[in-house]
Amino acid sequence: MGSASSSGYVPKVIYLQKGSVPHKVMFSKHCRPSDIKELLCTTVGLSRNTLIMLMDQNNAIISIDPTMPTNAPSSPYRVVPLSGRQLTVNDLKTEIACRLAALEMRVELEGLKMVEIEKCKNDLKTLKDELTLGNRSNTSCKHAILEEPIKLTLQRDVPKYPKYTLSQETIEALKKPTFDVWHWEYNEMLSCLEYMYHDLGLVHEFNMNPFILKRWLLSIQENYRNNPFHNFRHCFCVTQMMYGMIYLCDLQEKLSLTDLVILMTGAICHDLDHPGYNNAYQINARTELAVRYNDISPLENHHCAVAFQILSQPECNIFANVDPEIFKRIRQGIIKLILATDMARHGEILDTFKPKVATFDFLNEEHIISLKMLLIKCCDISNEVRPTEVADPWVDCLLEEYFTQSDREKSEGLPVAPFMDRDKVTKPTAQIGFIKFVLIPTFETLMTLFPQIEEAMVQPLRDSRDRYEELKQINDAMNELRKKTENIPLGWQKK
Repeated sequence: MGSASSSGYVPKVIYLQKGSVPHKVMFSKHCRPSDIKELLCTTVGLSRNTLIMLMDQNNAIISIDPTMPTNAPSSPYRVVPLSGRQLTVNDLKTEIACRLAALEMRVELEGLKMVEIEKCKNDLKTLKDELTLGNRSNTSCKHAILEEPIKLTLQRDVPKYPKYTLSQETIEALKKPTFDVWHWEYNEMLSCLEYMYHDLGLVHEFNMNPFILKRWLLSIQENYRNNPFHNFRHCFCVTQMMYGMIYLCDLQEKLSLTDLVILMTGAICHDLDHPGYNNAYQINARTELAVRYNDISPLENHHCAVAFQILSQPECNIFANVDPEIFKRIRQGIIKLILATDMARHGEILDTFKPKVATFDFLNEEHIISLKMLLIKCCDISNEVRPTEVADPWVDCLLEEYFTQSDREKSEGLPVAPFMDRDKVTKPTAQIGFIKFVLIPTFETLMTLFPQIEEAMVQPLRDSRDRYEELKQINDAMNELRKKTENIPLGWQKK
């Protein structure tokens, strides 16, 4: 047998209370829990098959496995035989919690090994392709488009992504449109998104590696830019509303898990790498995106491309264990939903859905696709459904992004949309028309199929419309008064 010094092997060392003297016990980190239990029994003079429990100086139960914490000779563990002693519920809970923690650590370590193996395979394939291509001639194209670099290498890894245990209050709040999205940091939002995938049964159904799910969510977050409006918080906002819709409309009973994963993943990815300037600017300015996608929904096409670039990385591919045919359906579904978020297609999507409502069939694939497109549209523009204190800051964020774009359009001599011009728009005027002619008709159309959304979603929109109309009346009256005051001759003013 080789010595420890020659092999670099360091055994695990713990100390047991045996009589009045601590007794040193050593074992390998590769030992099975059953082997360690037998070793502990024989050390303290018990039969090898004796049921035992290991406790520290504070009477806390220590999990008997290779990951157990080490101790010092001054605080030895006690081996307590269980024969003749009844385990309490708390003892069992503690034991189960310890075993789950050890199992979770092992799963993460195994997941990391698998990810590294897949990365190596991918790198080798890339290298092989490059060698195969060799020195083939590189034909230059006058209108060649260089790819924008996407952040496929994470700036931080899962160990720096804290795991939050959500309270029951938070879990219930996540299912409601009233959820306040402003109270959460990015890591907390990531934990909430992770919980949603577990809660809906998507992780189990599609055999997602929990470690890779974390990596994927991190990559998603890092590929949202720090725009005033189209940022990761907006992504979370839309996805949380979709999660709430699934519960409010009882979609778990009506749609397949494949449909649900399309809805949730489409919502998370729908604005990836948004540059903060809309399609009109992209097309008018003839940007690289507009040229690449022939002026057809350039932003939405870009969001889709980034989403699947991220999924193409082995360390972020949450669908790695999915059957190719099912993945094909998931991919097509996600693309349809993201492209549906182009507001230029709003009327078309609404008009396609309306005739289906009276005879809607949840077994009809065409009906389901139309419903999913309407659902992501509703979630994407749902801020005014939320309480005023949650919705109001979003209007400021959107106007800031609009004004930045219109200022740039003016400086570049491009057309400026009136609703984005800081010299022509106020919060009430910006919102009244959008709520009356876009939001309310859209949600009322969905309400014909799901009447339960009226109280939770449609009525808040009507209240918001009334509030902005009152604000407009007040603003108009103040402007009128200001004009009259300005027209008073100076000699009439009180001295």
